[in-house]
Amino acid sequence: MSSPRSLDQKLEVLRADPASPRAFILCDAKDPDMAFGLPATGDYAPSESPGRNWPYRSREEFLGRIGEVVAQGVVDVVLMSPSTSERLVLEERLFEGSTVTPAVRLNDTTDIYQVRGGAYPRVASRPFRSATLDQIQCGKVQCAEEERRRGPDLGLYSITFNNCVERDLASLEAYKHFRLEAEAQTFRHFLEVFAPNVPEAVPADQLGHFINDSIVRTLAGVPTRSRPLFLKTVYLGPRFLEELVHYDPTLIIGVMGGAAGTTFDAFDLLDQARRHGARAALFGRKINQAEHQPAFIACLRLVADGEASPAEAVRAYHGVLERLAIRPRRPLSEDLQPTVDLMAGDELSTASVVVPESWGGGVEGPPAPTAGPRPAPAADEEPDFEAMTPAQKLAYNERRRDRIFG
Repeated sequence: MSSPRSLDQKLEVLRADPASPRAFILCDAKDPDMAFGLPATGDYAPSESPGRNWPYRSREEFLGRIGEVVAQGVVDVVLMSPSTSERLVLEERLFEGSTVTPAVRLNDTTDIYQVRGGAYPRVASRPFRSATLDQIQCGKVQCAEEERRRGPDLGLYSITFNNCVERDLASLEAYKHFRLEAEAQTFRHFLEVFAPNVPEAVPADQLGHFINDSIVRTLAGVPTRSRPLFLKTVYLGPRFLEELVHYDPTLIIGVMGGAAGTTFDAFDLLDQARRHGARAALFGRKINQAEHQPAFIACLRLVADGEASPAEAVRAYHGVLERLAIRPRRPLSEDLQPTVDLMAGDELSTASVVVPESWGGGVEGPPAPTAGPRPAPAADEEPDFEAMTPAQKLAYNERRRDRIFG
């Protein structure tokens, strides 16, 4: 008898009470091979790297990390590329009996192509899908109904609006075709809406308005049976998140976890999004680059459920690393520092918290001095695009994509 999926249980709770604080959906993005190529598996942690000939983990090691996350059972969704899903869902049956829902990245638009030496993100996003739904569900072009039931029935579809009629219309047409296919096969999806990947596309002071209006306008034409289960979008501060929640409380809003910053930045982003109305979050590279992924996820869950502040969770995480004799990438005092301005003013807590043994922890985080006030935004956060060279614009665009891609 299969275990009930935690995602389905939480969706049921949120449909009855959209503001429920105990039904936060946590997703682990294990699909970076759709964007970054070979480095997608992540570089080795400090304690893993001595004596190795290659800087990045092998694919087998990467798949092994997914197995650990699924066995842990703390996240609600694990998002994979079609090839990874075929291996773990169809061939190895990894998710059978698990409360974790397998999901697949359904399209790979050009703006997420982050290959070494490439320049694809410089060009406005083009829609593209590598695999059909049949291929995702059974590994071939046409599925028998019993074969389709063996595969995943959930995926992530992404759109990047660039304020360009031709490009945005092509993206919307592609999304429409996907939705028709998905509805015919009762395939569920959640929708990811990126910020424009062309820096000059929208004035900086209009970015939040542009993304929110694009989301509402897009979904206004979508009937209930084709609508996404929830959204995933960049967090631009309380104002724009609360604006969406106020407009339609039944719309489940999720945030992207980003890539850069300290452990505190990750937990603080999650905490602020939760407090201002988000009920889902997808973390990718922050989990993949963690020194101990189950412990990092355990602390994410504590924050997502309101059981720990960001600072408490950082200390708990470092406590687990100390217990397991794993050398952290940053010392605790540095990892408690906020480096990303999230437009909040909360002070860091000095309390500590215990991570449950079953989540990969069990150690109380050691105390540490309270970090100082949040730094002012970096000088390049509001760049003068007219004064930038093409190379500088590319570098800025890559840093921006790093911050928002889960």
